[in-house]
Amino acid sequence: MSEENETISLDATDLRLLDALQRDAGLSNLALAERLAVSPATCLRRTRRLESLGLIEQRLAVLNPQRLALALGHGLTAVIEVTLERQDEATLAGFETRAVAEPTVQQCYRVSPGPDFVLVTHCADMPAHLAMGQRLFTADSSVRNVKAFFSTKRSKFAPYLPLAPLGR
Repeated sequence: MSEENETISLDATDLRLLDALQRDAGLSNLALAERLAVSPATCLRRTRRLESLGLIEQRLAVLNPQRLALALGHGLTAVIEVTLERQDEATLAGFETRAVAEPTVQQCYRVSPGPDFVLVTHCADMPAHLAMGQRLFTADSSVRNVKAFFSTKRSKFAPYLPLAPLGR
């Protein structure tokens, strides 16, 4: 059975566990178990199951760019629209593979209608952004149009998926 057609069964405890991990992936298993009112063994078993099902892709720390800028400089964040010459699956998949492999690309979305992709990138400075553009856009003959919007301030970043209660 393909991954897209796989049926995944979640109960209220699974949803509460996913919600807690989204809010703070650094919680220990013991703290998670206490928060969910389950045993540590149950919590660990459920967490491992959710990971094996691919519902938890990774655990990470979200850095504050304004605070980090005090140590490293601000860097340059851009939201970039990319339109390809052709929209056949091979062309779309080829560009997507290259974009995902590019270290400066933080997020990559196939979108419709409008451009074919929207990327969120972060580079150290404008020369690094131009070098990324050369690698990813200029050197790729399938790229027809690129439109970049440079961030002047990040007001919100919430890598959080709202989880509706069961039964809705």
